Amino acid sequence: MGLPEPQPGKKGRKPVQPQVLDHVRSYSVKQVGLAEDTQWQRLRIRTNERGVLEDRFAARQVWIWDEKQPEIAPHQEWLAMRIESNGDHTYALRNAPEDAWLQFLAELLCGRYFVERVIQDSKDEVGAGEFQAHKYLAWEHHTALTACALWFIATVKLAWAKDCQRDPDLAQQLELEALPALSTANVREMLRAVMPLPQLSPEEAQAQVVKHLVNRSRSTASRLRKRHKAEVHT
Repeated sequence: MGLPEPQPGKKGRKPVQPQVLDHVRSYSVKQVGLAEDTQWQRLRIRTNERGVLEDRFAARQVWIWDEKQPEIAPHQEWLAMRIESNGDHTYALRNAPEDAWLQFLAELLCGRYFVERVIQDSKDEVGAGEFQAHKYLAWEHHTALTACALWFIATVKLAWAKDCQRDPDLAQQLELEALPALSTANVREMLRAVMPLPQLSPEEAQAQVVKHLVNRSRSTASRLRKRHKAEVHT
């Protein structure tokens, strides 16, 4: 890597961007996966509600350099590859240690489900998708409350798994390798049982609606006053 030497007699501006000087060609991740010396193995990752997650995996250490980010020097990373049961190919770069084994890299590659599950639960069960505000500070507060709720749910799931072991006889009866774990919706239902919401009378509900409308009106009036002051000053 470096700047090409200017050629005598050639006009034009001098190169300023680092380039590959020894003419080593680059390969796409698909080409790496199709290489003859790429060794694929069938690995069993985990059980799930659809049965067993078991696919073909491979991993190779590759050199990475992005010409759009020349300030980052070339470096080695793991290229983890997966062929799913439906034929889809998945690729991901990992900065795992050099002695990382394939099973570990494969589990990381299949860990996206849990990340997406947490995001979906935060929207559907915890209220992250119900945010309505105009101030950045309000967004920070709402996000912090969502994170705290998710953390509490995670601790409940861990405590439940530790203190309430799954019945092996029931798993054998249902012909399952593992019974399902506690879900976020399950935790929400238990909280509803032990902390029921108060039942409002029609008058109390009407008072809350009126209070909410008054607060919205005050917020609108405040924004209009600020906009009017800004227009006067300009």
